Amino acid sequence: MKRTLYTVALSAAAILCAVPAFASQELATKKNCMACHSIDKKLVGPAFKEVAAKYKSDKAAAAKLAAKVMKGGSGAWGAIPMPANPQVSEAEAKTLVAWVLSVK
Repeated sequence: MKRTLYTVALSAAAILCAVPAFASQELATKKNCMACHSIDKKLVGPAFKEVAAKYKSDKAAAAKLAAKVMKGGSGAWGAIPMPANPQVSEAEAKTLVAWVLSVK
């Protein structure tokens, strides 16, 4: 009985851990991030894997990138600027950036 409960609890935990990643990719699609970015290859902007790798040891990255999502930016990845995304709230920007930084 304990083994069954342990297995159920472990399975539920795995599902709950996977949901935020999917939900964030869904949010990225909904907010048009995926029009210029993909998870693993460069489109107009860098792949999310590249962004995660570049900023993995930067403690201030989450705040900087959330601001860029909302206000836009230029110069970090070449000549093409990232436009501001006014349809993204601060909370959504933080969620998106946390997900991008977790992409491996």
